[in-house]
Amino acid sequence: MSEALYTRDILRLAVSIPHQSRLDKPDGTAEVRSRTCGSRVAADVILSDDRAVAQLGIEVNACALGQASAAILASEAIGKSEDEIAETRQQLAGFLDGVKDNPGDWVYMDHLTAAKEHKGRHAAILLPYDAILAAFAAAATKEEAA
Repeated sequence: MSEALYTRDILRLAVSIPHQSRLDKPDGTAEVRSRTCGSRVAADVILSDDRAVAQLGIEVNACALGQASAAILASEAIGKSEDEIAETRQQLAGFLDGVKDNPGDWVYMDHLTAAKEHKGRHAAILLPYDAILAAFAAAATKEEAA
């Protein structure tokens, strides 16, 4: 474990993930796994009338970086639309790939900068975003079927 990668800030975030319980009757639910590292994130969402996250339930089985990323997402997701979360994921992915200058504007995103040079960790960092976006898609599919 590299000290430069697993900073005190990352470890603090990793143990402070909010909304760590699954929802009983979510509008959408999804579970995604990283083929790269085996990390797993499950996300449940209840959406407001304007299709923003009203409630979130998240379950994370990932490295400290994946957990820290999930903590950032879970702290910011309530009230956010699918487009806002997709934009944030795109910004973060672009930063990790070296095509964007910063990881994004959400609080604590800058703590993920140490992972930029560790490509093997990028999938775990993006996984929470993929899970919540998949939960949005599941909610849309459920609405269409109703």
